[in-house]
Amino acid sequence: MFNPSKEQVRAFFTDAWRKRREGGVLTPLETMAADLIERHPEYHAELQDPDAAERDYPVEAGRTNPFLHLSMHLAIQEQLSIDHPPGIRDAWNALLRGRDEHEAAHIIMEALGEVVWEAQRLGKPLDNEHYIDLIRRHATHDR
Repeated sequence: MFNPSKEQVRAFFTDAWRKRREGGVLTPLETMAADLIERHPEYHAELQDPDAAERDYPVEAGRTNPFLHLSMHLAIQEQLSIDHPPGIRDAWNALLRGRDEHEAAHIIMEALGEVVWEAQRLGKPLDNEHYIDLIRRHATHDR
């Protein structure tokens, strides 16, 4: 399994964005990343700033970490493509009945963040059933 460092993740996104802006050749994964970056204009300047890769993004500062945010988008796309955890694709489709893809991805991102935080706090594996349940609750209650 690929486990990139923080520096590698940040270089990946900044390089993908640079290649997109310069008309370079991108790998399929870089294309996915650059497409996500295009949907997040609030991160464009940050990803073009050479110092951004070294910057900290503490929660207390009130700034979203663009690298974490984009990484979560990619993770969710991968989960949906292979329907893992099982049921995420059905939950995704239920979300899409009342919202656009980007809004639905952000709902899943919130659920993913919650279950990752819980797993880390409790020192337990990620609870896939709870993850899917959180997504389904949004699909049925947020209309």
